[in-house]
Amino acid sequence: MIDTLLLPFQFGFMQNAFFICALVSVPTALLSCFLVLKGWALMGDAVSHAVLPGIVLAYIFGLPLIVGAFAAGMTCSVATGYLSQNSRVKQDTVMGVVFSGMFGVGIVLYVSIETNAHLDHILFGNMLGVSAGEIWTAGIISVIVSGGLLLKWRDLLVQAFDPAHAQAAGLAVGWLHYGLLAALSLTIVATLSAAGLILAIGLLIAPGAIAFLLVRSFLAMLAVATAVCLSAMLAGTYAAFFLDSAPAPTIILILSALFLLAFLRKQIVVRAASRALA
Repeated sequence: MIDTLLLPFQFGFMQNAFFICALVSVPTALLSCFLVLKGWALMGDAVSHAVLPGIVLAYIFGLPLIVGAFAAGMTCSVATGYLSQNSRVKQDTVMGVVFSGMFGVGIVLYVSIETNAHLDHILFGNMLGVSAGEIWTAGIISVIVSGGLLLKWRDLLVQAFDPAHAQAAGLAVGWLHYGLLAALSLTIVATLSAAGLILAIGLLIAPGAIAFLLVRSFLAMLAVATAVCLSAMLAGTYAAFFLDSAPAPTIILILSALFLLAFLRKQIVVRAASRALA
């Protein structure tokens, strides 16, 4: 019985999968808290889809894929901000147009070249086939993004709730805004091998949304989101081994189930409080 339960840890590819889960869970969880508070869920979705043409162009010109992905992510973010500020169209509409357009460009570029890279691995991740270089990349990005968010969390929190007050208080609002976008782009690059482009949005939204339903202070929200994301990623990868399923979708299913449980708990608490006041 014990040998069966410990079986996944005996394989090198599973050890690498657990390791990269631990690496990417921290920055995605921390970033999800800010995205939830700022209402930037669609921004995360937009950037995750928009990095595809950057990846393909980087492959064509022989550049590291991380460079192309980051450049495309920042291009999407800056273009969205510029178009929304200089037109009557709302930001969510602009994001929908920009990210769908860039994603379409990426698909067209991909089918026009010959490559050994499988599109499914780019879109949905290849957690069981991560290389040592991808683990190092994810680790370095995790340290940079997590360190930056923890160092500037108070300033980012003020900007999330009241940008005008943040500017009046002398905070570098522009740097905070684009710094958060850069952190978002880098984090999506780190999750490419683990969850892929499409499922990365689940890691960037669900942990923060779950924590938002469970706790009332922001520091507690950061801690709970990190614990939830790490637990879900490790549990999903472990369960996928026995279910013979892909780890990334299994992780997203666990996060979705946890969100529903957190929502039900919140409803029960609210109804109990209403009955107590009545």
